[in-house]
Amino acid sequence: MAIADAKKVDYLWKKIGYGATKTDTNANKAAPNEAIASPLLLRGDKTWNQASSIPASQPGSTTGVVTVYPTSAPNETTADATSTTSRSWKTGLTDWIPPEFGASYGVKVYIHTTGQAGSAASSGTRVFAAGSGNNDEYFFDYQSGVVHFIGTNLPNGVNFSGKTVYVCGARYSGTLGLQNNVSDTGDFGFSGNKMSTGSSNADMEFDTAGTGKYLFHADTAIVVPTGSTAQRPTAQEGVLRFNTTTGQYEVSQDGSTYTNLRTEANAADITKDIFAGDGSTQQFTMTSTPTDENNIVVYVDGVMQEPDQNYTISGTTINFGEGAHAGARIVVMHGFAD
Repeated sequence: MAIADAKKVDYLWKKIGYGATKTDTNANKAAPNEAIASPLLLRGDKTWNQASSIPASQPGSTTGVVTVYPTSAPNETTADATSTTSRSWKTGLTDWIPPEFGASYGVKVYIHTTGQAGSAASSGTRVFAAGSGNNDEYFFDYQSGVVHFIGTNLPNGVNFSGKTVYVCGARYSGTLGLQNNVSDTGDFGFSGNKMSTGSSNADMEFDTAGTGKYLFHADTAIVVPTGSTAQRPTAQEGVLRFNTTTGQYEVSQDGSTYTNLRTEANAADITKDIFAGDGSTQQFTMTSTPTDENNIVVYVDGVMQEPDQNYTISGTTINFGEGAHAGARIVVMHGFAD
């Protein structure tokens, strides 16, 4: 004898109309009286973000985002006291992984002595969803974790006195909701309009194929990374940041050092020292110390001088090695951005 159509309709009515698990006949428990939630709505805060990490076959033990209840340690359910005796049994756990992910995720159900989970599979009675031919079918609601004997009869030949229903299967135990850390989009976390990475000192990479560009559409501004000199990341070509220690924007052009960008704010820092040759004086004192010989430009009578060949610097001293002729105009410009 097959399951009565009225019971199937009752199940659908309760599931679709009330988002509840059917635990008894409509005569004994109408839809408004079903108290175990089993919603169809795919809420954003309940989304299985790491579903892609669920293996195609149920693992033998808990691993990754899958918590396993093996035959050696099944879940011991409790009877639903609001339903007809022995009709419905609650695991008390949600998010069981359905066979949609693989046939091996179909739960195994055993009836055995209460408090004897370890021997339920070996010594108990296994029952099947299709029943034993005596209209004693059951269904398992994977969302709510409820076993309900939906057939007209309870399992054939089973005495429930002192017995409990045990469930073997697997549950999803990964992160829920898009605001949480999600492995299938990289190690990113989302909270409101903030995106972050959960790995310390990890890069966040955004790739585009071919000649595609990264476009920011707004009429406001973009804020570049900001930090002190001590907080600089390892230099690499193309790095751009604002240095709070120096108050300057800085870039790495060669992949190993940082150079300040020339801005209106630091353009005025260039210093021009003018000296006059007298035929003998070789050394002159500048008003500040250049960072190195590449950050200084020197002219003698309008002719640019070459570092190391025509002059050297040491602190604030510029040394020409020989005295410029009397009346020579010596111009030294320094203070260029690093």
